[in-house]
Amino acid sequence: FDGLPWQGKPTRVFAFVGVPEHKRGEKVPGMVLVHGGGGTAFANWVKRWNDRGYAAIAMDTCGAVPRGSYGKWQRHDAGGPPGWGGFNQIDEPTQDQWTYHAVADAVLAHSLLRLLPDVDASRIGLTGISWGGYLTCIIAGVDNRFRFAAPVYGCGFLGDNSAWLKNFEQMGKETAAKWLGLWDPSRYLPRAKMPMLWVTGTNDFAYPFDSLQKSYRQPPGKRTLCIRVRMPHGHGPAGEGPEEIRALADSLLKKGKPLARITAQGRKGDEVWATFESKTKIAKAELNFTKNTGVWQKRNWETVPATLDVAKRRATAMIPAGATVFYLNLTDANGLVVSSEHIEAK
Repeated sequence: FDGLPWQGKPTRVFAFVGVPEHKRGEKVPGMVLVHGGGGTAFANWVKRWNDRGYAAIAMDTCGAVPRGSYGKWQRHDAGGPPGWGGFNQIDEPTQDQWTYHAVADAVLAHSLLRLLPDVDASRIGLTGISWGGYLTCIIAGVDNRFRFAAPVYGCGFLGDNSAWLKNFEQMGKETAAKWLGLWDPSRYLPRAKMPMLWVTGTNDFAYPFDSLQKSYRQPPGKRTLCIRVRMPHGHGPAGEGPEEIRALADSLLKKGKPLARITAQGRKGDEVWATFESKTKIAKAELNFTKNTGVWQKRNWETVPATLDVAKRRATAMIPAGATVFYLNLTDANGLVVSSEHIEAK
């Protein structure tokens, strides 16, 4: 499909689009899928959602086509700017930089999906992985037509803490501030009003816990956290597979049961607690904690059972001696996880 002009020339964007089998005249829900670093448009990701009963579109955001090898995909003659991050493009016109084009590609892909005769334009969600999660945070703030957004790993506040601190240091304060002012998701998340599901792991190498928490607290809409201990980082089963994303989509777009919801949380002395609502039985509660300080990615996390009071819809746990950070995970009977916000011991 046609993209936005780049360096004064028209661009084209490659995408895979798929529609599931459905009854004649039936309108199906849809998903826009934003790939991560080294990735491209992935047909298998579209098929994953087709198999779940959704139309889906996955576009390349770096002016390439899915020929070649991972991270070395073949660029085409009408492609836009290459990724990732566009740090070396910051002195070019804003409209010629990678984030501008990548976000526009997703918004245009959304518009295209909405025009398909078999797709219900009022039932479309958004998810992205890694750099695609970063983009999802921005897209959610500029395209309010989405019913929900689910960034996987990605978040904002990259200048505060992220895998790119050295990039910003090398750019110099003034140039780094310019990039962050234009392209950090924290500039856009306050305008994201749809429900958001944040899926990540405790030790993600790129988007650490502190920046994640600042990010998910910005949008004014409903938020759900799904944070697993040492969740692997990547496409395939790791980033595309979490069933919590499907469950959220089904609940909002197909009248399925919603994920459990943390209604309140806190700490009282040496005890941490959370209350919840759930249409599905909560099977277990766990406390995840670390006794380490310093670099988030290098901290060792441990897990112990928490006390689950189903009648009172409350989970509690004693905070282990020496714990520096902790949070609760609730797992329902289908294995779906929701998390409380992490608390840093004072």
